[in-house]
Amino acid sequence: MSNQLSESPSLPSKSLQCSVLVLNKAYVPVHVISARRSIILLYRELAEVIHIEDGIFNNFDFEKWVEYSDFLSEEKQPNDDWIQGTSFEMMVPRVVRLYRYDRVPKQTLRFNRRNLFARDENTCQYCNKVFPVSQLSFDHVIPRSRGGETSWSNVVCCCLRCNTVKGNRTPKEAEMKLIRKPVKPFFSPILTAKMENPKYKIWGSFVQIGKSSHVDDCELII
Repeated sequence: MSNQLSESPSLPSKSLQCSVLVLNKAYVPVHVISARRSIILLYRELAEVIHIEDGIFNNFDFEKWVEYSDFLSEEKQPNDDWIQGTSFEMMVPRVVRLYRYDRVPKQTLRFNRRNLFARDENTCQYCNKVFPVSQLSFDHVIPRSRGGETSWSNVVCCCLRCNTVKGNRTPKEAEMKLIRKPVKPFFSPILTAKMENPKYKIWGSFVQIGKSSHVDDCELII
């Protein structure tokens, strides 16, 4: 079993790009990483798989997870992702727990374009239409020239057309109405969006409102 992973140089990239929630030693969410990275952590014996079935939490090291995946492969589910090695098939884990990492993430939420667009669901807050990121910008509800701050409560996702029409005016002056009042998200918009995907429903068992709510969607470096 020790060399089976290295025998598979061309695993399907789509499955390896799936997201995996990382817990620290105390089962507190700390990061979201790629499936590829999670498998490396498992193979190097730095983490274990946490799998929930029928409400029961189960812990698996790399070898046991490969064996259990073989059992699960007899009845694959629509929302499962799989990777194929030369001598084994493994189901992509949704949650892994680090054996020796006990730090807790800071309760901060980065204010940036990515999180802003995720909060507003890529929807222009004036015309209420969804756009690709390339056709979106952000707008200061109260213009900076009027003392408007660059903050969660004063910046909204806006399409290029509405941004041009509004210009350096307030919504009232431009006769434009916001579809909702901008507020700081209680927990990560990106994490929220992922948890709406049935694939990541299991994350809800670990991500609690008000606790570890601002997990970054980034690569964990060990």
